[in-house]
Amino acid sequence: MGTVETRSVDRNALAQIAFRFCVVYLGLFCLLLTYIPFALLGILGRWVRKYVGPWDMSLTDPVTGWVGRTFFGVDAVLHDDSGAGDQAAVWVLVLCLLVVAVVATAVWTAFDRRTSYPRLLAWFTLFLRLCLGGMMLSFGFAKLFPTQMPGPTLAQLLQPYGDFSPASVLWLQIGSSYPYEMALGAVEVMAGLLLFVPRTVVLGAAVSLLSMAQVLLTNMTFDIPEKLLSLHLLLMSLVLLAPHLQRLVNVFVRQRACEPLTQPSLFTDARKNRIALWIQVAFGLWVALGCGYDRWVVWQGQYGAGSPKSELYGIWDVRDFTLDGQPIPPLTTDQNRWQRLVFDDPGVATYQRMNGELIPVRADFLPTGQLELTTTDTASERTSAQTSFATLSIERPTQNQLLLRGKLHDHPVTITLDRVNLNTFTLRNRGFHWVQNYPYFR
Repeated sequence: MGTVETRSVDRNALAQIAFRFCVVYLGLFCLLLTYIPFALLGILGRWVRKYVGPWDMSLTDPVTGWVGRTFFGVDAVLHDDSGAGDQAAVWVLVLCLLVVAVVATAVWTAFDRRTSYPRLLAWFTLFLRLCLGGMMLSFGFAKLFPTQMPGPTLAQLLQPYGDFSPASVLWLQIGSSYPYEMALGAVEVMAGLLLFVPRTVVLGAAVSLLSMAQVLLTNMTFDIPEKLLSLHLLLMSLVLLAPHLQRLVNVFVRQRACEPLTQPSLFTDARKNRIALWIQVAFGLWVALGCGYDRWVVWQGQYGAGSPKSELYGIWDVRDFTLDGQPIPPLTTDQNRWQRLVFDDPGVATYQRMNGELIPVRADFLPTGQLELTTTDTASERTSAQTSFATLSIERPTQNQLLLRGKLHDHPVTITLDRVNLNTFTLRNRGFHWVQNYPYFR
């Protein structure tokens, strides 16, 4: 009997230590590393992001920079021009948080002999599920309005499959099917909304766990730079489910009855708890409205059907290319002739050399009616130094024909182009078929 009681005490002590560690570590993580504070701002998030970047960690850069240089020999300062969550600065910060959490847990355990924290548990659970719910809504609406993984650009339709990175393969695979991407987003949105309602928290955490397990798997196997974030969202789901695991096992594995699943109360007064419940629900709707509005604006302005396109939108095949008055034959070894010219988003273009290489450039339509092409100097990319290499007049004999005349690298040039029918690409024209006598792999 004494052995059983001792084991029970040991398990309770370990559970309390784990709880203290989670409070410190996940609390700091949610406040310092993720988009959570911005997702929870709702509609105000778009206004705030104009003035503060979503990965603004300027306060922690001195710490991570010093730790990185001193212990790892790397400059662990966040790159503001990158949205990647697996930067060296983030890894070093996570390590620092682990050290802080271990030390804080040890001190807390040494000086606090309490065996339970009902109020702290209630408020920490609320904090954690709001943070997780905000992230699930943010990522969910980014897929429900298919902006996180846009469909292939026109230039990508011309790029050989073997040139894509694993991350690009995953992004384009999902982005090529908006219904599939939207279904993934709907699951994440549902999980996020469930987390804001106390009675459905366990279901929301379970759905979040399954969703984040799938996301973490793809991040690991396709080398997506969000492994840390997806791992922590999965851990947050597990922490929310931990108090209920025994009862869930009784229902789903042992097929036994269990007592109702309940969340710890924030207050001892029933009326205050009812008010808190409705505040949580209203706050969830506020966050969902903000995330949905943000993605709707992005869908309309950048990636969706209503987003602006270039004046010369399309893929244009070069039929004739005359340089210095001499026609240039379409030889794959030629360094000057173009094979295609692609216009997609406003202000950018891509020309394809005869060897198939795709070169992105800036495309400005001047008030004179001319087209100016500029290329970014690779050596000076950080300073965005640009050099104009072509100024061309534009003629449109027909809707599907284009004639460009002017200077290319200070040489007179005349380029005749024909618009490509985009529906000739199998990826765009294949569609959906209920009946298929043979699989269509092409």
